[in-house]
Amino acid sequence: WRPETFDRVLVDVPCTGLGALRRRPEARWRRRPEDLDGFAPLQRGLLHEALRSVRVGGVVGYATCSPHLAETRAVVADVLDEWDGVELLDAPALLPEVPLTGEGPDLQLWPHVHGTDAMYLALLRRTA
Repeated sequence: WRPETFDRVLVDVPCTGLGALRRRPEARWRRRPEDLDGFAPLQRGLLHEALRSVRVGGVVGYATCSPHLAETRAVVADVLDEWDGVELLDAPALLPEVPLTGEGPDLQLWPHVHGTDAMYLALLRRTA
């Protein structure tokens, strides 16, 4: 597809899967700290491509089933630092029916609070 083609894009990035340990407890023994090193560049690259693919005014949803900051807020912060004309939307304000999502404009779900996997969502809008 061509750049600036879409109004909305959801990027559900590959990740360590640490947020799904309640369903796959054996996964905790398959992951190593250095696994993060391989995922973050891929996640940043996919988020960059998603932002290139939306029109000005378009929104990208960045989602992952990892609660690890290196796969969530750090990726989003790095990409925002590299892009002019992108703003982070207030995801909890757009989803008021989801309680206790944490502080900040992104949304973090937790197994012990929400009865789900530990899911993360950030919404980014192209402004230029």
